[in-house]
Amino acid sequence: MDLKTALGELEAAGTEQNRNIYRRHGAGENQYGVSFKVLRALAKRIGHDQVLARGLWSTGNTDARILACSVSEPDRMDEEDLDAWLADISYYLLVDEFVAGTASQKPGIRPRMERWARSARDWTAQAGWDLAAILAAQDPDLSDRFFSDLLVKIEREIGQAGNRTRHAMNGALIAIALRNEELREAAVAAAARIGPVIVDHGETGCVTPAAIPYIDKTIAYRQAQAEKKAAKSTAAGKAGPKAARAKTKARTAAATR
Repeated sequence: MDLKTALGELEAAGTEQNRNIYRRHGAGENQYGVSFKVLRALAKRIGHDQVLARGLWSTGNTDARILACSVSEPDRMDEEDLDAWLADISYYLLVDEFVAGTASQKPGIRPRMERWARSARDWTAQAGWDLAAILAAQDPDLSDRFFSDLLVKIEREIGQAGNRTRHAMNGALIAIALRNEELREAAVAAAARIGPVIVDHGETGCVTPAAIPYIDKTIAYRQAQAEKKAAKSTAAGKAGPKAARAKTKARTAAATR
């Protein structure tokens, strides 16, 4: 798909209702107001196309840039490219999309996370801590010591961090807590000492979750799902011999007709 066609589809799919909602979230005026359902479907149709991604990004249009994150080819981008895209962003949701669709899909996540998390720029530091949460959830090779050190840094710095950085740090703390029991104990203790994390979400209904209740709720949900899966597996195991006997009986009956 070429740039003109992609922009035409985005413009046609936008609605004033969505534009109003996205403005309240900080998307600005250069947007079409395309739903994420439509953006995901369009990205699936396009696949990965770095030439198109660069063209979409260069428009400055928020919807086009979200689509760019989904169709980008991170292996064809270097660190300077990633830094340049991130420097263009001043909208928290686009930071999240950029991290999920582009920055986390290229090797070198840990040094990238550490570099961005040190930034004094709110959006850049947010991206760094978004990457920290991804590392906690997806990289089994990193040591507990690495994440324990991140918890110390979160506890020490979250009170003075930027608005969206505080939200991302809180999310990273939660992700670390969900990694294993030892880190969960340390993360819960840190969250208790930190207290409520106050984030200004503007004229929206968004909230920053209280870490400890969120952790407890997630653990309870995971345990319930595991128990449900185990019960289903046990039931299937018991039904197996009975079903096999029934099939054998049916085959025998059919053969004697």
